[in-house]
Formats: sequence, structure tokens, C-alpha cells
Amino acid sequence: MIKIAVMGFGVVGSGVVEVCDKNGSSIQKRAGEEISVSRILDLRDFPESPYRELVTHNFEDILHDPEIAVVAEVMGGLEPAYSYSRALIQAGKSVVTSNKELVSEKGAELLALAKEHNVNYLFEASVGGGIPIIRPLHMCLAANEIDEIAGILNGTTNFILTKMIREQMPFGEALALAQRLGYAERDPSADVDGFDACRKICILASLAYGRHIYPREVHTEGIRAVTLEDVAYAGDWGGVIKLVGRAKRLESGKLAVRVSPAIISHESQLGTVDDVFNGILVRGNATGDVVFYGKGAGKLPTASAVVGDIVDCVKAKGTIRSLTWTPSEGGEVEDYRRSPVTPYIRCRGVHASETVESVFGTVRALHRKDAPRDEYAFVAGEMPQSRVDDGRARLEEDGLEILSTLCVLDY
Repeated sequence: MIKIAVMGFGVVGSGVVEVCDKNGSSIQKRAGEEISVSRILDLRDFPESPYRELVTHNFEDILHDPEIAVVAEVMGGLEPAYSYSRALIQAGKSVVTSNKELVSEKGAELLALAKEHNVNYLFEASVGGGIPIIRPLHMCLAANEIDEIAGILNGTTNFILTKMIREQMPFGEALALAQRLGYAERDPSADVDGFDACRKICILASLAYGRHIYPREVHTEGIRAVTLEDVAYAGDWGGVIKLVGRAKRLESGKLAVRVSPAIISHESQLGTVDDVFNGILVRGNATGDVVFYGKGAGKLPTASAVVGDIVDCVKAKGTIRSLTWTPSEGGEVEDYRRSPVTPYIRCRGVHASETVESVFGTVRALHRKDAPRDEYAFVAGEMPQSRVDDGRARLEEDGLEILSTLCVLDY
């Protein structure tokens, strides 16, 4: 029998224990060993839970128990999750996690530490919840050079944008609905400001390209500024607006990594990913485009991914060598202002079309029903972000008011 512990008994942690209990026989067949939860670490008591006798408030009970071989860290945040994970790995225990913040900041260090101690640090659940993406990247797609990764990586923002597109629901109303349904937190900043998607694309880019990519290096925009007017113009272009995290290898050897709302074709593989679902596109030089789709969060989908990692730890004979990337001091990501983009701009002012063409050249004008006569929206040709910024500034100098700016992507 393999004994495991779970650190954190919230939504995901309770799901891990539930999955291990209810699916015990099938998990045993896949792992080749019986797996039993022997400890649950949390600050709270759970007197009504059938697992209340397993709860401890003392991390040392897990750290110094020689029978516990694998620990699921589903606490979230950097501390104490980082210190606990380090200590457990140094004690010869494998750690699995859903903690995207920790992996995006400390993944290279913890992977190297696990290799040093011949155990594993696995994090399938940190990106995409129940969608398998980490394992395919380092195993199934290992023969490919990964040219690009792009994904709708946050279910909350995708739900909000879907409501705006399908039901013409303003951003504020759609956010309030997401909060009532439990998709968004009371403080939704991590989701709607793009930080959650940023951490996830950093993890994927680190694994795909072999060097640690830090969230602080990635230009990140959220969806607060997206309006129903933008949704209508995107529809006229033939697309929808999605929050997209993307990473692309450049000829210089650096990476273009960015998170922002973008217009993509409604017929594209990511354009049809709606509601709380996530979609991740991996563009390989041998496979072409491969898309992974499913619920990106939720108690049981995420718990399923955590338990899958536990099974892999039990089956592994030492460290899984293909799951790794090297430490980095930063500098892997190209300045986003040098990266090429195709801009969408919505502005207001007298003689807007003439002014725009004097700055951006020939553009594609977009239209929407009942638009004010002085409103003008357009898509220009591909250019560096710095030129877009300079062009916006010139439009403002010429008396136009910039209402919104997005980019157009070919996914």
C-alpha cells in the first residue's frame, strides 16, 4: 500500500480525497499499488466530514511520516506551499500540485531539487484543470519542435466574454453573474486582469522551450476594457473576442509571450471554445496544430489531474526525466513592443477615416449597427507593437479619441 497526504482541504483538496476514495479500485489497477490517503493538512477542523480523523494541523506529521511517499499540495499561493514542497522533496517524497502560482515562479528550482533526490514534482493540474496538456507536451509531442502555443486558459473570462457575445450582456453584468454562479471570486482580479492566464502560459512556455519563463516578463492585459461595441465590430470582421495567452519562438531565439484579449475567427479551433471551457493549441513542426479542449477548472476535473499525477509518481522508478526545464535569470522573452501584431483600433473624431489612413495607411474599416457617425473602427496590417503605440499617439495628437485597442490573431 502506498500512503499519500493532501495539503489543503478546500475545493480541490476535498476532490482529491473523494476521487481516491470512490475510484480506489480502478486507481489501484492503473498504479499497480493500493493508494490510501493517510493525512490531510488544513488549518480548519471538519467535524462533519467522513475524513475528519485524517485531518492534522501540523505539517511535521506529514514531513516526518516515513510511510507517506507522495503529497498533493493543493493549498495555493507561494507560502507556505513553497517551503513545504521543498522540505518534502528533500525528505524523499514526491509532490504533485495544482498550484499554478508556485509552478510559474519556482518550477525550475523544484524540478531540479526533485531530480537531485530521485523523486518527482508533477503539476498536470496547474494548467487546464482536467485537460491533459503537461504530459502530452513533454511525452507525446517530444519529437516536435514547438513553434507556438496559444490558449484560452481561464474559464471565468471565457464565460464572461461568451455572455457578452451571445447575449449582449455588458461586462459588469456578466462578471456579476459569474460570481453568483461560483465561476468568479469576490475579488476577480486574478481572472479578469489576466494574471491567472499569464501564470499558465509561463508554465507551458517553460516546458515547451526549456527555460524558465517568469510572469513578470510577460506583457499582460485583462478584459475589463472590452465593450459590447468591440464585440459587435469583431463580429463584423468575422470573429469573436477571447482572452488568449500565447508563446511563440522568434528567429532571434527569444520568445514572444503575451496575454491579452484578441479577435480570432469564429470558425477557428479556438474561436468555438465557449463558456467555462478552455482550449489549448500547440503548433508543432511535425504535427501541425493540435488542440486540447475541456473544462479548465472545477473540483473533480482538477482533482482528476492531481490523482493522475499521484498514479504517475507511484509507477515511476525515480525521476521522470522528460519533465524538466532549466533555471533562468530572465531575459528569455522579447520586449513585447518589438513583437509583430495586427491591431484593431476603435476611435472617435471628425474625419476619422482620413486621419487613420494618413497614419496607418490602407486599413479595413469595420461596421456595427447604430454606431455614432463619428465612431470609426478598423484593422490595420501587421506591424511591431511600438508602431501601433506611436500610431495611437499620432491619432490623439490629430484630435481623435482612442476608445479601445485589441489585436487580431490567426488561430
